Amino acid sequence: MRHSSIFPRTTYSVSPPRQLLPGTMAVLSGVDQITPSLYLSNATSARNRSILSAKRITCIVNATMDVQRPTWPGVDYVRVPVADLPHARLSDYFDTVADRIRLVERHSGRTLVHCVAGVSRSATLCIAYLMKYEGLSLREAYSWVKSRRPMICPNAGFWHQLMVYEKRLFGKSSVKMEGPAETGRCRRYHGWMAW
Repeated sequence: MRHSSIFPRTTYSVSPPRQLLPGTMAVLSGVDQITPSLYLSNATSARNRSILSAKRITCIVNATMDVQRPTWPGVDYVRVPVADLPHARLSDYFDTVADRIRLVERHSGRTLVHCVAGVSRSATLCIAYLMKYEGLSLREAYSWVKSRRPMICPNAGFWHQLMVYEKRLFGKSSVKMEGPAETGRCRRYHGWMAW
């Protein structure tokens, strides 16, 4: 497996991970830097023009069913209309979104990926990008994104899709399910996900 020169063995500079703040909204707010050209947030932050300007965002990937597109000049927009449900086929967009993030980066732009809370769909798309273009295993990509945005929690179906994607990219899996795929959130994952 190839590893990008920036992950995880080098000292490239991104902002340090935010500390968890008390209260759900405080925890879910903000824009977190995943790579020098990739950011992850919730829908509220993604609609804040001053935040986007400060981060120099040139492309927004909206992974929601209902959050409307802001119309700002100079910002491209990609829609990924997928529900945050385990049976939703987010993997249909892994390559398209990853390719777009890389294209924006090559043109010296920056991409912000968001869903409603910045926890499941958007995190899954960022993990898929890191696997495809940075050569990270699923375990490494998940750990990296989790270190940048500690509240991420892809649903069980998205985990399975990421595992299939990793197998397709690298011919092997770095994680496995030890028990039945549950439809619950991360608080349940610790019993059935193994590294």
